Amino acid sequence: MDKFVLYVKESYQELMEKVSWPTWPNLVDSAKVVLISSVLLSVLLFAIDFVVNQVLTFVYSL
Repeated sequence: MDKFVLYVKESYQELMEKVSWPTWPNLVDSAKVVLISSVLLSVLLFAIDFVVNQVLTFVYSL
């Protein structure tokens, strides 16, 4: 049990003292990058799916 308590204490100390947390503006900028990247990737995947669907529909109709 002592090892577990020591582990929890050291983990808490590392979390509060050794981790460098991002600033709020940095966090917002990172979130914007993730959001824009996700939207762009979704549009790209939609376009690829649409084109492949149209090609296969044409091929199957022959």
